[in-house]
Amino acid sequence: MASIIDYERITQEQWPKLITAVNYAFEKSPFYRERLGQAGFQRGDLTSIEDLARLPFTTKEDLRAGYPLGLMAADEKDVVRIHSSSGTTGKPVIVPYTQKDVLDWAVMMARALAMAGVTSLDRVQVTPGYGLWTAGTGFQAGVEQLGAMAIPTGPGNTEKQLEMMTQLKTTVLIGTSSYGLLLAEEAAKRGLLDQLHLRLGIFGSERWGNKMRQHMEELLDIQTFDIYGLTEIYGPGIAIDCAYHQGLHYWHDFLYFEIIDPVTGKVLPPGQEGELVITTLTKEGMPLIRFRTRDLTRLVQEACPCGSPYPMMKRLIGRSDDMFKIKGVNIFPGQIDQVLSQTKGALSEYQIILERREYKDHMCLKVEIEEGYSSDEVAASCRSQIKSSIGILAEVTCLPQGSLPRSEKKTKRLFDYR
Repeated sequence: MASIIDYERITQEQWPKLITAVNYAFEKSPFYRERLGQAGFQRGDLTSIEDLARLPFTTKEDLRAGYPLGLMAADEKDVVRIHSSSGTTGKPVIVPYTQKDVLDWAVMMARALAMAGVTSLDRVQVTPGYGLWTAGTGFQAGVEQLGAMAIPTGPGNTEKQLEMMTQLKTTVLIGTSSYGLLLAEEAAKRGLLDQLHLRLGIFGSERWGNKMRQHMEELLDIQTFDIYGLTEIYGPGIAIDCAYHQGLHYWHDFLYFEIIDPVTGKVLPPGQEGELVITTLTKEGMPLIRFRTRDLTRLVQEACPCGSPYPMMKRLIGRSDDMFKIKGVNIFPGQIDQVLSQTKGALSEYQIILERREYKDHMCLKVEIEEGYSSDEVAASCRSQIKSSIGILAEVTCLPQGSLPRSEKKTKRLFDYR
C-alpha cells in the first residue's frame, strides 16, 4: 500500500514562513495593508491555518488594477528587474523582483531541471521568449545555476533551431509543448532525427495531454517532463513532474498551495479537485497572498515512489475560465485530451468548434489520426468516448496527421462561434 503525504506536517513546517509572509505584505505593501485591513486583519491575528482561510483572495484583476507597480512591496532601490504578462486579455501585469527573488527563482528552476534529470554535462536549448516574458530568462538562470550549458535560441526561426540542435548536439529541449511538437515533426520531415542527440524534453506554458507526450517521446526518442509556473508567481519552474509522472512536485519551502472550490471559495482537502491558490512565502518584490490562479488540479495524497520530500499536485485539467458549456454540460479541454488518450489511432492535435445550428448548440471535434487507421472507426470511437465520459453527442471529423496548424507558442484549440 502506498504511503500518504503528511500535509499536516508540511503545513507545520511552512507555518513560520506563512506568518512572516503575511506580516511582510501587511507592512510593506500599501495594497495589502488596505485589503487586509478591510478584512479586519491586524499584525498578529494569524494564529492558525484556519485564520489564513479567512483572508481575502487576490485575483489577476487586482493586479491589473494596480498597473503598473501598485502591488510593489520592496523599496525601489532593492528592485533589480521587472517581468510582465502578455496583456492579451487586458492590461498586462508587471511583476517587480528583488535580487533575492531572482536568486530564489533560479534555485527553484535549477531544482526543477535536476528533478527532470538535467546535469552539468547537458546542453540545454531554451526556445521560450526572452525579454518581458518570464520563461526564457528563468530557464536560462536555472540552467546556469545547475552548471549546464545554455543555448539561448529564444522563440521561432525553426530552421535555426534545428541547425543549432544538430550541430551543437543539444541534449535537452525546453519550450512550449506546441513548439516541441512542431520541431519534432519538422526534424522528421527533413530526415534529421538520426542527427539529434536529445534525451530530455521539458515543456510548459500550456496544458498538454498524455497523447502529445507519447507522440513526442516516440518521435524524438526522449523522456518528457511537464513544468508549471505563472508570471505572477516568479514564472516557470515552481513545479515539475519527475520520472514517475504521478504528479508535479512543488517547492513547499517557497510556496503555500491551497485547493478551493472555484464557486464557493471553500478550502478543499488534499485529493479533491478544484482551483489552485498560491501564497508566496519568501517573495519580496511583489508578495501575493492567496492568489487565485484559475488553474484546476488537486493535491496528490499518495507519496511519490521517487522518494522526493516535495509534495505533488496533479497535471492541470484546465482553467476555471477555460470551461465552456454546451447542451447544459460544463466541459474542460482537458476532458478532450483524456478522450483522445483512450482512443486508438487518435493523435494529440485537435480543435473544438462550437456553433449554433437551428437554434441549438453544436460541437464538432476535429482530430488528427495516425496513418493506417480508419477515419470512420476512430471517429466512432471518439464519439462513443465523449458520450460515455462527458455526456454529450458530438460530431467528429478525422484528418490526416499534420492537417491542423502548428504553433511556435501556444496552440489555440477552442473556437466558439455561437
